[in-house]
Amino acid sequence: MRDEIVEGTPRTHSGALLASIAVAMLLGLGGIIWSYTLSTQLATQQQALANAAAQNTKLTAALQDTDARLNVATDALKTSLGLTQKQLDTRSAALQIRAVRGEQTAARLATEQQQTEGKVAAVSSAVTDVQTDVGGVKTDVAKNKSDLVDTNTQLTSMKGDLNGHSSLIARNGAELEILKHKGDRDYYQFTLVRGQKKQVGTVTLELKKADSKRSRYTLAVFSDDKQYEKKDKSLNEPLQFYSGKDPMLFEIVVNNVSAKNTVTGYLSSPKGAPVPVVVAER
Repeated sequence: MRDEIVEGTPRTHSGALLASIAVAMLLGLGGIIWSYTLSTQLATQQQALANAAAQNTKLTAALQDTDARLNVATDALKTSLGLTQKQLDTRSAALQIRAVRGEQTAARLATEQQQTEGKVAAVSSAVTDVQTDVGGVKTDVAKNKSDLVDTNTQLTSMKGDLNGHSSLIARNGAELEILKHKGDRDYYQFTLVRGQKKQVGTVTLELKKADSKRSRYTLAVFSDDKQYEKKDKSLNEPLQFYSGKDPMLFEIVVNNVSAKNTVTGYLSSPKGAPVPVVVAER
């Protein structure tokens, strides 16, 4: 039995040794595989690193080229910006000057506008006053026209003592003014005293007789070296005669006969007839 135990012990050690060798071989094989794997990965990483380095080199070159171009562009831009800034400064200064002038002009215009508004207000007030006056004048003119129409209807048309020629006569001073304003003829007022000759217009008149009770009179007319006697005439009767180189019709109207052998009236001569010559007194 002791022999069996002795014989069995070496066998046990041989198995353990074989197991250890097997494990060592497995470990070595694993190490070889792992080493190979690491080597492969390292080669791959090195290749990637080399590729990255090459790419980095290209990028560096491109960056340097870009920097160079950027420097050139920057210099050009600086020059351009320098000119533009100068122009902007000049333009800004000009605008400031124009703004100041604009403010001055605006202030001047405001002052002138105020002055103009004041003048316009004054003119408007004056125009209002004038319009008021014109309105009053229009009213007066309208009234005068109305009065003139009324007076015209009152003017008397009478036949003269020559060929029955009719004409408008004035019976008083107011009606004589109306006839004067008509502008058809010229009128000369007179006062005659019996026995005295008096020049009236371009003719000479002399009162021969005056009868205040009957309101009748007789007078002589001297014209163109001729004498016309108008006998026993009544008040407001047109006494007519022709005078001048180209005979024109003249009229005499007596409006009043007084008790003092005096008559008053007027002489009517056509427009265009000779006017009396006025001799200046010395």
